[in-house]
Amino acid sequence: MAKSGNSKQGGFAERLSKNNVFLSVVALVLSLIVAGLVMLIAGYSPLEGYSAMFKGAFGSVDNLAQTLGTATPLIFAGLAMAFAARGGMFNIGIEGQIIAGAFPAALVGAYAQGLPWFVHIPLCFLAGMVGGGLWAALAGFLKNKLRVSEVILTIMLNYVAIYLAEYLANYQFKAEGMLVRTENVLPSAVLTPLIPYSRLTGGIFVALFFAVLMWWFLSRTTAGYQIRAIEANPYAAQAGGINIQRMNLVTMFLSGALAGMGGAVEVMGVHGYFITNMTSGYGFDGVAIAVMGRYSPLGTVVSAFIFGALRAGSTSMNRMTNIPGEFIQVLQALVILFVSTPGIVRMFLKKRRQKKEAQN
Repeated sequence: MAKSGNSKQGGFAERLSKNNVFLSVVALVLSLIVAGLVMLIAGYSPLEGYSAMFKGAFGSVDNLAQTLGTATPLIFAGLAMAFAARGGMFNIGIEGQIIAGAFPAALVGAYAQGLPWFVHIPLCFLAGMVGGGLWAALAGFLKNKLRVSEVILTIMLNYVAIYLAEYLANYQFKAEGMLVRTENVLPSAVLTPLIPYSRLTGGIFVALFFAVLMWWFLSRTTAGYQIRAIEANPYAAQAGGINIQRMNLVTMFLSGALAGMGGAVEVMGVHGYFITNMTSGYGFDGVAIAVMGRYSPLGTVVSAFIFGALRAGSTSMNRMTNIPGEFIQVLQALVILFVSTPGIVRMFLKKRRQKKEAQN
């Protein structure tokens, strides 16, 4: 009887360990506990700090709007990482792909005159998708041709995108004034805030639509099946007739297109133009968001909302308490560390195991 009880307990523990939602919640709770201990050691009240953070994220309609608005580009960044991971690619270049999408969206928004809003806004989104998609596809192309890891390629392309866009915004397309930015987008390309003076725009609905579209594409189409088959076992997929190199390009292009959409939303709904340093690290947060969401569209959306609340709430935490702003960055780093590390390690171990199986 005791053996049977232990067996049941072991089975329950094993099921919990395989429950992706459970693991994500545990990682988040542990990060908040550790952050609270660090706060306590530093002489601050965790209860006061977290209370201010919660109020700043959800305490009023305006605060909730800021949270949802902040979460919008994070959803696109997380979906971009999740989509690449579902195709067996580790896309660290989301930050650069957001820039590569934001810049052409800003140019189309500023210079495509005489268009009604229902044409101009989709055209800006399309420019963002193509810009981000082509930038990511460049990494996929180089991986196919040179056999270089996409991790290295996408990291390096981040800096190329950032400095190239900064150069263009500072010279060829610079608006008048001291700021390094492009011209304002035309009124027909502006995403009007749903709540006045907030970051929340119709872009949130676009983000949710693309999350549903990603789920449908991966689970209901032939191309989606091929992408998932490559992630499960690229050698078996190749033996089954799937063109690995072509699907790598498709995966990276669509991943970058999602990131570029996030850049377009920021340009049309928040800033009104392209400006340097506009992403605030959204691309790097997208990696942690996708890992926390276990690379599923729904999980990624929920994870992005959590990160949006942390970002929005941390501003109020800094303003309403005597906790220094640097500690907010420590808190966010701990969340990213606890949430990301297990998933990243599992991904690399899985790739290593697949290579060993292929060699044997």
